[in-house]
Amino acid sequence: MRLTKVAIALVVLTCPGWFATGPARAQDARITVISQAPFPQVVGALERAITEEKMGLVCQANAQRGAATRGVTIKGNQVLMVFRPDFAVRLLAADAKAGFEAPIRLYVYENADGTATVSYLPPTAVFAAYRHPEVQAVAAELDPIFRAIVDRALAAR
Repeated sequence: MRLTKVAIALVVLTCPGWFATGPARAQDARITVISQAPFPQVVGALERAITEEKMGLVCQANAQRGAATRGVTIKGNQVLMVFRPDFAVRLLAADAKAGFEAPIRLYVYENADGTATVSYLPPTAVFAAYRHPEVQAVAAELDPIFRAIVDRALAAR
């Protein structure tokens, strides 16, 4: 038991970058855009853009609403989880492990001046670790859809 702990400590101490390589690389691909519109308007525009791009809003986590249930007030903060069944079917048929990454998240939060920031990892970055050609094809098809969702939402006034 002691030898195992020492071996793990040696690996962690001598190879610290080894543990951060995957997530750090994915985070480098993050796309972040600041809107000039108010936070609630951006959230509504994102919801509409998801529908207009023929995607589904699978789930929506609202930290502001959650904090309010505890009597705490925070600035707007939501995660919109977006995907579509036909993409899911293709993805899961190619590599069931890749299903862990779906749905794709759009993170929107309120800035100090009331505007909003939208951030997401492009699907090609999210699915980069999965080498099956069909997983990569799905990701490549999703990239412009997510770009269009964000562009359309931020263009709305």
